[in-house]
Amino acid sequence: MMQQEIATQLRVSRAERGLSLEELSLKTRIGTEKLLRYETGEEIPTEPTLLMLSNALEIPVANLVDGLHDDE
Repeated sequence: MMQQEIATQLRVSRAERGLSLEELSLKTRIGTEKLLRYETGEEIPTEPTLLMLSNALEIPVANLVDGLHDDE
């Protein structure tokens, strides 16, 4: 569940900013294949990677993980 939530938020946030995977890759120095795995939910980014992605997307890291702890 958490992976899909983060994947969706990453994909939507990148699209809202009009960035391609290649452009986000250049901003973060994360390979496009790795970014694609994050966006499809195949892999979950580490906390430092989430911070790097949020900085590149110019959004609070909470936007990427919003609602992940609602059931706790």
